[in-house]
Amino acid sequence: MSLPQKTPCSFDVSVWEFFWPFIAGAKLVMAEPEAHRDPLAMQQFFAEYGVTTTHFVPSMLAAFVASLTPQTARQSCATLKQVFCSGEALPADLCREWQQLTGAPLHNLYGPTEAAVDVSWYPAFGEELAQVRGSSVPIGYPVWNTGLRILDAMMHPVPPGVAGDLYLTGIQLAQGYLGRPDLTASRFIADPFAPGERMYRTGDVARWLDNGAVEYLGRSDDQLKIRGQRIETGRNRSRDAGAAGCRTGSYPRLCD
Repeated sequence: MSLPQKTPCSFDVSVWEFFWPFIAGAKLVMAEPEAHRDPLAMQQFFAEYGVTTTHFVPSMLAAFVASLTPQTARQSCATLKQVFCSGEALPADLCREWQQLTGAPLHNLYGPTEAAVDVSWYPAFGEELAQVRGSSVPIGYPVWNTGLRILDAMMHPVPPGVAGDLYLTGIQLAQGYLGRPDLTASRFIADPFAPGERMYRTGDVARWLDNGAVEYLGRSDDQLKIRGQRIETGRNRSRDAGAAGCRTGSYPRLCD
């Protein structure tokens, strides 16, 4: 079993990349800095070290898939046993293309940093992928010791198929934001269904599917994800309002 460490330490995925190999008794192989941005370098890296488990942000998986041919897929991905995606919505068509090229099982993970990385999973291959009807793969089912709640504006649970705000519960929730009691109070709130417990308001809009999985629908605010990194457009908009050379129309801002 061989796992690469290729994710920058600013991204929470790097935590399990660093420690999972030692927990599982696997081999940890270190990629060159910034190599994760180079699909051809990743092809060579996977082939050279016989990588068995790895992670991609969906946009980087798309770039990697675009760089593959049937021949290079066989050469570079032959040892892959499981591949994880998180950080952005995972397009179903991308999963189908990956499956056709490599056959390696692909799993969609979801979870904000405030909840210790990943809180849900969904198999994005085989029969489960064939059943996906939307444009993106569901974020799926909660992992152990984690609860997913979808509530309306009155904090009532919504029925399957109805959009609502996604909240997280469980032992993995962070204590809050360092030096930001206001933000902590607005995001980490009392759990109305479990006295004395807390839940985290993700800002994500989701709905229950008939199979018990959760489907991500979008955001309730103006936060964006670019290559897995959060961009708070409202905060940047106010900061950039007086910046020289920046036009203050629709966001993203254009700078001369």
